[in-house]
Amino acid sequence: MNSKEIEALIQKNEESLEKQFAYLNGISLYNQEKVLNAFRKNKIALRHFNGTTGYGSEDVGRDTLKKVYADVFGAEACLVSPFIVSGTHAISLALFSVLKHGERVLSVTGRPYDTLLKVIDGGEMSLKADDITFDYIPLKGADFDYEKIGNALKENKYSMVYLQRSRGYDEREAISVDKMLPLTEFVRSCGFDGCIFCDNCYGEFVEKKEPTEVGVDLVAGSLIKNIGGGITPTGGYIAGKQKYIDRAEARLTSPSIAGEVGSYAFGYQYFYEGLFLAPHVVNQALKGSLLIGAVMGELGYHTVPAPFALPYDITRSVMMGDEEKLLKFIQSVQYVSPVDSFVEVAPWNMPGYEDKVVMAAGCFVDGASIELSCDAPLREPYNAFIQGGLTYEHVVIALKEILSRL
Repeated sequence: MNSKEIEALIQKNEESLEKQFAYLNGISLYNQEKVLNAFRKNKIALRHFNGTTGYGSEDVGRDTLKKVYADVFGAEACLVSPFIVSGTHAISLALFSVLKHGERVLSVTGRPYDTLLKVIDGGEMSLKADDITFDYIPLKGADFDYEKIGNALKENKYSMVYLQRSRGYDEREAISVDKMLPLTEFVRSCGFDGCIFCDNCYGEFVEKKEPTEVGVDLVAGSLIKNIGGGITPTGGYIAGKQKYIDRAEARLTSPSIAGEVGSYAFGYQYFYEGLFLAPHVVNQALKGSLLIGAVMGELGYHTVPAPFALPYDITRSVMMGDEEKLLKFIQSVQYVSPVDSFVEVAPWNMPGYEDKVVMAAGCFVDGASIELSCDAPLREPYNAFIQGGLTYEHVVIALKEILSRL
């Protein structure tokens, strides 16, 4: 396609998406006010940005950040730490904190994301080594398989019901918070009294409510995804019921000190500022995702979510069909990145993944998927998974480059 054709195609689809864009603006406004209210309630001041050293005794920045996050999630408590290195780490920490030897977990969204598989069944440091087992019930179409879930809960004693909000590398759509409410009600009606846990990665601020506001007991995620707003430099969070947060803090440090200590000499300004910016940044990423879906769908490519359908996380898959097109798609994203634009990406054996992965990640924060990035396992049907975008305009520029190469 030439540049004039590309411009016309993008403009046409932007006009067709006006209704969806307006809806997303409403969600962004609601979430921005929610975050602002949490800041005001906790009387955030410049002193909260100061770093500490050593034990971090009486670290008001650390302790108040936890309260702000808890208010945003509508949760009893929250663990927020720069020493949680990724979403996988946050989820793993939550699982090892809550689950005890010999207990069982029921995953109601099928097998978890690739990087979680070794946490579950990956040798002597895995949950399996502690005799903790997972049972999997895949989704039934776009919803939970209530019949199988009910039967499983009646036949077995489970300590945790596990769900993954985002799709990972699966073909399915992300799970909306609205669908989580009937799930939590159904699970409780079956007599389940354990922990309902949600992997919340890629989902924060996509909707007006978070899972912890509809009956989910515990969520975990990464600060270099949605909720960090693109500028939080590192970290992760776990939010939910106080009893589970107490266990997570004790696991992160030790039972004798739990959440009472922990310093961060660089300070907390970017943690607070990133959270404040996050609703708007997520809005930009979602608009970019909608545009990519509409344009690529018009050109005949299969995308999930479907073209013009509202997304429930910041990721989108585009089925490229063959390896050559897949590499062109991902290399285009790298080429228009603000960092490492000169790098030509190639497949490699990335830690935690079953297949070779090709990844475009020219980000200011290393690995930040709220920044425009794209990755794919090198396997059929050669889906490109594109996510993020600090600005909508950056996503448009990337889409132009993609179209010029295909």
